[in-house]
Amino acid sequence: MGRVIAITGASAGIGRAIALRLARDGAAVAICARREDKLQRVAAEIEQAGGRALPVVADVTRQDDVQAFVARTVDTFGRLDVAVCNAGYGLYGAIDTIAADDMRAVMDVNYFGTYFLIHAALPIMRRQHSGHIVVMSSIAGRRGIPYMGAYCATKFAQVGLAECVRAELQGTGIDLSLVYPISTETEFFGVMTQHSGFATRASGPKQTPEHVADRVAAALRRPVPEV
Repeated sequence: MGRVIAITGASAGIGRAIALRLARDGAAVAICARREDKLQRVAAEIEQAGGRALPVVADVTRQDDVQAFVARTVDTFGRLDVAVCNAGYGLYGAIDTIAADDMRAVMDVNYFGTYFLIHAALPIMRRQHSGHIVVMSSIAGRRGIPYMGAYCATKFAQVGLAECVRAELQGTGIDLSLVYPISTETEFFGVMTQHSGFATRASGPKQTPEHVADRVAAALRRPVPEV
C-alpha cells in the first residue's frame, strides 16, 4: 500500500481531483464531505484509479466529526501520511451587507475546518515522526479582493495558522505546504451564488482542478513550503 491520505471536502472540485491523482500513485485515500452520494461516486473512482478508498460522511465544522474521520482513517489503513485541508466555500458581498451569521458560517468551514483537521492529524504524525499537512488556501489568502472580504478573511486566517504551525514543526519530520490556487474551474462559483445570490468572476487566468492536483502531488514528492 502507498501513502495514506485524508482529504476534507473531497466530493467535488479540487478535493476530488487530488484524491484521484494520488490514487493513481497507489495511495489509500480517505475522503470526507457531507454529501454521501457524491462521496460514494468519488470512492468508486478512486478504486478504479488504482487506490483504496474510505468515504466518510462528516461536517468539518464539527470537531467530533473530523476527529472521527481521522480515527477511522488510521483504524482502516494503520497510519496517516498526508492530511489535506481542502473543504471551503466562497461568500460574495460588501462587508456591511454580510450578515454576522454568514460570516461565522464561512469561517467555521474554511478556517475551523482546517484547524480541526490539523488538530486531529498532528498527534498521529508526531507519534510516527513523519507526515505532511497540505493547506489549500487561495490567491485570496495573499491579496484582498473587493466584495470578497468575508472569504479573504478566512483565507488570511488559514494562512496565518499554517505558517505558525510550519514553524512549530521544524525538525519533527512533518512538513506543511500551503497551496494558493488561482481561479479554478469547479463548482465554487455556483456554491457562492447559492450563498450570496451572486458570484464574482475573475477576469484573469483560469486553471483546471487536475492542474492543481498535479502540483499538490509534486509537492508531496518533494516537499515545499508554498505552491
